[in-house]
Amino acid sequence: MATDTPDWQSLGKAKFKAITQSISEAWLVSSLPSNEDQRDVTGDYIRKYLSKKEIEITEAVAPTIVEKASTGQWTAEEVTRAFCHRASIAHQLTNCFHETFFDAAIKDARDLDDFYSKNKKPAGPLHGLPVSLKDQFHVKDVETTMGYIGWIGTFQGKKDTGKEKVFESELVKELRDLGAVLYCKTSVPHTLMSGETVNNIIGYTWNPKNRNLSCGGSSGGEGALIGLRGSPVGFGTDIGGSIRIPAAFNGLYGLRPASGRIPYEGMANSMDGQNSVLSVVGPLAPSVGTLQLIVRALLSRNPWLHDPLVHEIPWREDQANLPLDPKKLSFAVLRHDGVVAPHPPVRRAVEVAVKALEAKGHRVIDWKPPSHKHAVYLINKAWTYDNGADTRAAFELSGEPPAPQLGNTYGEGMTHDPPKDAVHIAENNVAKREYQKEYMEYWNSTAEATGTGSPVDALIMPVAPFAAARPNSYRYYGYTSVFNLLDYTACTFPVTLVDKNVDLVDEGFKPQSEVDRKTQADYDPGIYDGAHVGLQLVGRRLQEEKVLALTEYVAGLLPKATEPASELRERL
Repeated sequence: MATDTPDWQSLGKAKFKAITQSISEAWLVSSLPSNEDQRDVTGDYIRKYLSKKEIEITEAVAPTIVEKASTGQWTAEEVTRAFCHRASIAHQLTNCFHETFFDAAIKDARDLDDFYSKNKKPAGPLHGLPVSLKDQFHVKDVETTMGYIGWIGTFQGKKDTGKEKVFESELVKELRDLGAVLYCKTSVPHTLMSGETVNNIIGYTWNPKNRNLSCGGSSGGEGALIGLRGSPVGFGTDIGGSIRIPAAFNGLYGLRPASGRIPYEGMANSMDGQNSVLSVVGPLAPSVGTLQLIVRALLSRNPWLHDPLVHEIPWREDQANLPLDPKKLSFAVLRHDGVVAPHPPVRRAVEVAVKALEAKGHRVIDWKPPSHKHAVYLINKAWTYDNGADTRAAFELSGEPPAPQLGNTYGEGMTHDPPKDAVHIAENNVAKREYQKEYMEYWNSTAEATGTGSPVDALIMPVAPFAAARPNSYRYYGYTSVFNLLDYTACTFPVTLVDKNVDLVDEGFKPQSEVDRKTQADYDPGIYDGAHVGLQLVGRRLQEEKVLALTEYVAGLLPKATEPASELRERL
């Protein structure tokens, strides 16, 4: 029987077309290269579509942008237009947009310029700074689909709520009040529960440094956009690695704060109400200074007065400026989590970081913590309390199928078993607390091995077993998710690039499991050549200022991440 209801494919195609049509015709690229013909679209490639002034603006870091916009050297409007243009090209090369609102952004920028012209001072500490947002944030006059076709034209899948295109997330309000300019929302995997960004609206979001590979997820659109410098800073979320993964895959710094530091109030989410392991909001950017600028600015707004889950902890300048004395600072390194082995370029990146710290005089001890395999087991239980009911309901709104990347947990193979009961959830919460205590005491015990009289200050380790995931190949999240269970602060930093002539296949590799075997088998030096390789620096809970300071310090000790690995090996 005929029906007037469009099928999910038609709705998805129409939405994708609308995203493309939101881009100025003057900014459309007439002939796009295939991934095979142009693997790396960063740097000189994307610059050829831009003016010299646009390149100067879009390749400046956020503190520079704010300084120039706050002193009248650049107008907020010219900064905004430059980033809207570069972001539009980035989307055409990687599929990183879900929503654009360029006209509204340019109007906001003009208002900021008018304010500066009349008052001869900036409107706030982020005056004129463009900020991109993962498509979980609600913005006035803008849709939020979170990658679900069934959410198109609704408020989180519901119609006639009165909130459609009116309601704004708390962090959105704070950014506006600080003088930031919001201009786009970026792609996510539907459900948010994947380290690859794919959905039935935009398809697959590619890694701009190596378009054989994933940009990461679930804040993947942010990673790709900022990796192409289509944004100077953006906000993602992290419940299992979703800030750190795309940050590392795209050569960026990404902060996973502890829960309750940055406001999450009023955002769309999956499995909202699962509180054993909270998703957190954090920034991604090309510099640590940018992360420090934007977190400091947000905390100046007293977000604990508007989000009941935010702790009343202002920015702590003493931690941000802690003494960086090699005799007083020590580090630990985790080379292998005992479950899945890292690929050769990731192993090399770890050694580059360790040797740089040791050369500076720091003690770096081996990290031998409580079982990470057990932590993965506990967090997987928390993620599946509802047995997929929330995400299944979102898919059923349109009849669209889940992406294959979601597997049995949230994909085609998910069961229709009843949600877990309160007893099950309470038992998992107790087990989580016991694990947190065990890990805490292990960290304390390292005081006996550091030589400083104190426990290690931070842990250096991989973000993932690979530099980036190949499509439909992200099988293991343990390197990031353990710290969501522990609720520890962590920040990524870029280290090097994959070099096919140095990072050879380990012919003698002996897997510990089938997942280990498949993960290592995915490594092909030719396919991975040129990809970013990042690591993470992990601190203790609520140590955001310290972690950012240490990340900047460690990254500053490393050779430039664009230096050929063969030359690096000779120097080290």
